Amino acid sequence: MPRDLYLLAVTAASIGLIHTVAGPDHYLPFIVMAKARKWSMAKTAWITFLCGLGHIGSSVALGLIGVALGIAVSRLEGLESSRGNLAGWALIAFGLVYLVWGVRRAIKNQPHAHLHFHKDGSEHVHAHAHHDEHTHVHEREQKVNLTPWILFTIFVLGPCEPLIPIVMYPAAQHSTAGLIVVTAVFGSVTILTMLGIVLLSSFGINLLPMGKLERYSHALAGGSILLCGVAIQFLGL
Repeated sequence: MPRDLYLLAVTAASIGLIHTVAGPDHYLPFIVMAKARKWSMAKTAWITFLCGLGHIGSSVALGLIGVALGIAVSRLEGLESSRGNLAGWALIAFGLVYLVWGVRRAIKNQPHAHLHFHKDGSEHVHAHAHHDEHTHVHEREQKVNLTPWILFTIFVLGPCEPLIPIVMYPAAQHSTAGLIVVTAVFGSVTILTMLGIVLLSSFGINLLPMGKLERYSHALAGGSILLCGVAIQFLGL
């Protein structure tokens, strides 16, 4: 591998790693949604992978279009910033709506007790909740299927600002090999880092006893995503 291509690959890997770890929006939504929705590790990994692929792919496509049309890097970065603003608000909106839904669900699903008497004179208290029992199967399936698509859409909107400059350099040099290497390395490191953080965190969280907090898992997930969106939008994380 030529020295400049090697340096470009190392740069792409380093930026991909730092960009992912420094951005909680790359992994926090998957961790909390996997816990709230009780996704399996396989499903969590698959959804994370697809969202990461959409996240990288949209920025790569934008960069290639910019190269083809001769658009300057500064203009592409401005467009990426606009996309980031849109994705940040989308994350906030999703988190807020999910938080409200989660709180309402927790209130409706509040356990209560019934006192039962038997013919032999004995009695016992039976505690249960009605909300889950009355939820239709097709409504559950619709909610489960909708959430990954919302996350995917948000991640497609979300930009990879650091990718644009390092993609434009080999493109400007008319280096197809450099373009492929940069895209492949940056994308692979980003997605693998996302998967590593999400799966390790999910495994650790699943070991923690939730107890009474289990009823509020959806509300906690929505609140976490809302705070993540606020941090991205207003604190620049």
